[in-house]
Amino acid sequence: MPQKKDHFAIIKKITPKRFFNGLKLYFSYHISRLSKGANHRGLPMSIAIEPTTACNLRCPECPSGLRSFTRPTGMLQNKTFEKIIDELHQSLIYLIFYFQGEPYLNTSFLEMVSYASKKNIYTATSTNAHYLTDDVCRKTIESGLNRLIISIDGTTQETYESYRVGGKLDKVIEGTKNIVKWKKEMKSSTPHLIFQFLVVKPNEHQIDELMELATQLEVDEVRFKTAQVYDYKNGNSLIPENHEYSRYKKNKDGTYSIKNRLLNHCWKMWHSCVITWDGKVVPCCFDKDATHTLGDLSSNSFNEVWKSIPYHNFRIAVMKGRSEIDICKNCTEGTKVFA
Repeated sequence: MPQKKDHFAIIKKITPKRFFNGLKLYFSYHISRLSKGANHRGLPMSIAIEPTTACNLRCPECPSGLRSFTRPTGMLQNKTFEKIIDELHQSLIYLIFYFQGEPYLNTSFLEMVSYASKKNIYTATSTNAHYLTDDVCRKTIESGLNRLIISIDGTTQETYESYRVGGKLDKVIEGTKNIVKWKKEMKSSTPHLIFQFLVVKPNEHQIDELMELATQLEVDEVRFKTAQVYDYKNGNSLIPENHEYSRYKKNKDGTYSIKNRLLNHCWKMWHSCVITWDGKVVPCCFDKDATHTLGDLSSNSFNEVWKSIPYHNFRIAVMKGRSEIDICKNCTEGTKVFA
């Protein structure tokens, strides 16, 4: 029932303008698939915005955690954010405040959530939950945040910190309890609270225990996420034994490859994008270091970037051969919708 309520909350955000924008995106995408071109109409109905690249943890497969970015670390400013929302709010249905980094490190984060919520946009974020103090949780509910994903990759401190390096499981549990408490006190159905478990070899034995913990803490939903690893060809200590939770398969020669077929089309190139904290527009969440920047909102409007020649050429490149694009080679998501 909670999941159905969350899906209904998204549907409620669809206005006539947003609906017809979605139709333009859908039909232009399928025309492009048939023509092998890049016919594109409409504006994105879903975007991700990065509150910050900074993070308090050091997760081993995360550029934020590894401090391996070549791009600068910084905080999204209210002025930049409001400019984006003012331009896109009539078409935008879904907004996720996350790309890299820990969103709650940006002290203006919840102000931005409130601004988007007042524009009738569905808002979501993903957090490691180390900053969910009692006061912050109350303010989170007051902001109107619709969905809160809490990353919890273990049910014991030893297992949890094997991936969430520098993290404290008790802080995650405390933050979860704070959110649940304030939801009850304020009689709020939001945010829809999700435990996200990144399944890796060190924690895959705790899947059942996580389900029990989520029930105890009254979490609305549990999701199991497959881990993206950068060095997988010759195997990796993070690849789980359970094939159901692995993005990779073992070949006869002992090497590993991605399970899914890399098809030459991608719905994400039509309906969504990612915007970095400093206003760079990149094609999707796999471009973590913004190596394929398609425009800069500090010098152009979003509409100019979205309809620009670089964006058109990138969509063409995707339709011609995703295997030739570095960020597509390790992608398991691009072809799931309308594939």
